[in-house]
Amino acid sequence: MGILVDHWPVMGLLLLLPIYIGWLWISLRRLQGARKKLAISLRTSVLLLLVLALAGPQLTTELHHKTIVFAVDRSDSVKQDGNEAAWLQAAAKARASEKDEAGVVSMALQASIEKPVDSRPLDGFQMTAKSNPQFSNVASGLQLAAGLLPGGNAGRIILMSDGEENVGELLSQGKLLRDRGIRVDVVPLAGKDRRDAAIEAVRLPEKLYQAEAYTVEVVIRSTASAPAQLRVFEDNREMTAQSVQLNKGENRFAFQSLAKEPGFHRYRAEIYLEGDEQSANNTHYGFSSVQGPPKVLIVEGTAGISKNVEGALQSALIPYETIVPELLSNDFAAYAGYQSIILNNVAATQIPQIKMEMIEQAVRDYSVGLVMLGGDNSYGLGGYFKTPIERALPVYMDLRGKREIPSLGIVLVMDKSGSMSGDKMKLAQEAASRTVDLLRDKDTLGVLGFDGVPHWFVEPQKLTDKASIIQKINAIPADGGTEIYTAVEEAYAKLSQIDAQRKHIILLTDGQSSTTQSYEALTEQMQKEQITMSTVAIGTDADQALLSHLAELAKGRYYAAVDQTTIPAIFSREAVLISRTYVVNQPFVPAVTGGSDWSSFLGQGLPVLNGYIATTSKEAAEVILASSEPDPILARWQYGSGRSVAWTSDATGAWSANWVTWPGFTHMLTSMIKWTFPQFEASPIELRTQLKGNELLLQATSGNQEWSDSATQEELRVNVTDESLNKQEVAFTSTAPGSYSAQLPVDKSGVYLSKIELLASNGEANAEKRVVGSSTTGFVIPYSPEYRITDGQGLVKLQQLAELTGGRMLSLEHPEMAFAYAAAPQKRLTPIRAYLLMAALALLLLDIAARRLSLPPGLWVRAFSRRAAAPASPLTQAQTPMARLRERKQLAEHKLQRNEAAAVKPRLIPEEPPTQAAAPVAAAEPAAPPDGMSRLLEAKRRGRK
Repeated sequence: MGILVDHWPVMGLLLLLPIYIGWLWISLRRLQGARKKLAISLRTSVLLLLVLALAGPQLTTELHHKTIVFAVDRSDSVKQDGNEAAWLQAAAKARASEKDEAGVVSMALQASIEKPVDSRPLDGFQMTAKSNPQFSNVASGLQLAAGLLPGGNAGRIILMSDGEENVGELLSQGKLLRDRGIRVDVVPLAGKDRRDAAIEAVRLPEKLYQAEAYTVEVVIRSTASAPAQLRVFEDNREMTAQSVQLNKGENRFAFQSLAKEPGFHRYRAEIYLEGDEQSANNTHYGFSSVQGPPKVLIVEGTAGISKNVEGALQSALIPYETIVPELLSNDFAAYAGYQSIILNNVAATQIPQIKMEMIEQAVRDYSVGLVMLGGDNSYGLGGYFKTPIERALPVYMDLRGKREIPSLGIVLVMDKSGSMSGDKMKLAQEAASRTVDLLRDKDTLGVLGFDGVPHWFVEPQKLTDKASIIQKINAIPADGGTEIYTAVEEAYAKLSQIDAQRKHIILLTDGQSSTTQSYEALTEQMQKEQITMSTVAIGTDADQALLSHLAELAKGRYYAAVDQTTIPAIFSREAVLISRTYVVNQPFVPAVTGGSDWSSFLGQGLPVLNGYIATTSKEAAEVILASSEPDPILARWQYGSGRSVAWTSDATGAWSANWVTWPGFTHMLTSMIKWTFPQFEASPIELRTQLKGNELLLQATSGNQEWSDSATQEELRVNVTDESLNKQEVAFTSTAPGSYSAQLPVDKSGVYLSKIELLASNGEANAEKRVVGSSTTGFVIPYSPEYRITDGQGLVKLQQLAELTGGRMLSLEHPEMAFAYAAAPQKRLTPIRAYLLMAALALLLLDIAARRLSLPPGLWVRAFSRRAAAPASPLTQAQTPMARLRERKQLAEHKLQRNEAAAVKPRLIPEEPPTQAAAPVAAAEPAAPPDGMSRLLEAKRRGRK
């Protein structure tokens, strides 16, 4: 054992130690004797310890045992049959010494410590760390293993892998280990032998023009020669399906097609091989943008109601596509391919939540326009309160303090049986909470949950404390059976006692009632009390016949919520419908309140409008036409990078009979739609992608020389959205004038949309940047390279690593060879700086005590002598410190008086020979030197004199 110092020059401070001691001797002049020597010794020791701590001392211990860190590959390309853990256990049992140490590191995309380096056995050891097995990062495992090894070159790493890495550089890390003197032994692991066919690429032009012919090329690699089925899709529409003959190795197939529809198109190729053991690589994607005239999507709530809109678009030569809500695409890229989307009298209950989110995000992030046309199934009547569509429109769905609405009394009867657990209950709670937000403070709401028996979670009450009511709603559990009749009967009994102008029950369930009591008598009583009820059936297990019959008997509406996400919209729609105030049926002429750019057709006199849906304009919206209330009839605004328009009357002629025959109506419709088109044409910004491991390299080039000179300051802003609508903003850095690059972490494959905006300023300080160009494009991230069919170069890399670091090639058949190597003596370093600092702190406290605490001489000796002479009585033991101080004072005064008497007596009385009785007293009481208290009393006495 020895001591090693990291910073020897610091030890030169010890040369100043004699000077420091001399200075202490002079500065501590008020201390005397042993106290002074003690203080100087303590301070000198503190300084000595601090200097040693700054020098970084370490204890060195010579070790003769071996240290190994096992790095085990756990990616999907390696067989996970448990042999690795068994091999590690067998290798540990073959150790020559119990002091030999072993640690375990596992790796996939990241490396993790499975077991720290110590001498514990590996009996029963299993690897449990979690990592992403879709990638192999062998270099990270080697780096972490090297960090666990102690200093010196006695330790080594044993790598267990197939060498098929796709993240990091294995050999580059090996060079660093070689420079540190760390040897790496290699245990090759066999890759998974599979019957496998993998699609490696789907190639087609990124940009096409409408009616242009193009070729789709599919590259497939197979491990066997066999027939297979190849299918290619364009936007979920099958382009081709044919049988192909696969050969072992690479195969290429090409198909001809024609670019028909403008917009963004996603291509998907799928291969089906009999006996294929790896499905993750059977699908690949392609992406292309077809250039053409702007295209509009019309979504009509009822088939055939969009004739007037279609005629207006035809007159303006604008291509369009008309569908019903059930045909809305599940692919986000489909929405970004339209210039505008028109919702024509569509109820929110007809559009699933995820598709509303796609439309809203396409407007906000990808400049797609949105137009909503009114009707009895639109706006608030359609259930759009607090939906993504409401966020994108320039109007609120509720009426905010503009007119008197009848007082409402609503009871929500919600099934809370066990079948409602999970997402069903969460959506039901969200629906109830949204109803609370939609109602006013003077309205009454009750929430009755039922399983086998009904239970009031919110007793019918005024909505004066909405937050508390929502909290109670969110605490509703899901358990028990289903009994509908008693719950409806309980809701009716409570609601009949409420004072409200409109009373309504909303019943929601996903099951069958356990009783068959007569609902006719109950609903007849409800009608006498003017109480209505609507029913909502969730899923196909609900008693749809009963619920539909109940809604008919109770003069309400029946909803079959096939898509559970429509439940909140159903509740909102019901809360609006029972108020009966959102529909305004009275003739009037709208007043022009804005829109100077539309004055050419709005300023020449407007026809009479017979009705509309009442809404509230948003603060940043521009109201073009308004009613006398005033309610917005035509409003528009900018939402994110897109635009939206709200027309609160209809376009079928039900309320707008005079408008559809008005010559300016077609011009108005086309102007509304064109206003929502994207503001920028596709700017000359090219985006290229390159996949490197688990990161995608994005390179963008701006060819606009007008904005790429030195007089401007450019910034590239890019938003990337995947198929699950997860959005992230990518930070691009400028690498050259007009060139930018960024890196995007990859966690799943698929088609990604990107909205690129080029911002520029004139170069002045604090100048506002404005958008000078934008482009919407996309790119494809393939499946992880972990699932590619490789050429078997992993073993070659492992052999190169062993040769590079001076390691050995081991085998799974001989685990006892792991510790069979000659270990050089190794020095273990143990830092002791912390211990020195703790000792310095302790000595510093002793130094403070030695200098600050002063005790009278002989105090402790007298105290202990008195205690030894006579045992303390309970009274003495109970005395307080103040009482002991008074006792000492009295004793000192008594001694002082005796001394004064002895000094005065010779002057007052003639000297006589001492008597025999007095002699012993004088001899027994010799004059004692006055203690500190005696001197204090003497000073007080002299002061009084």
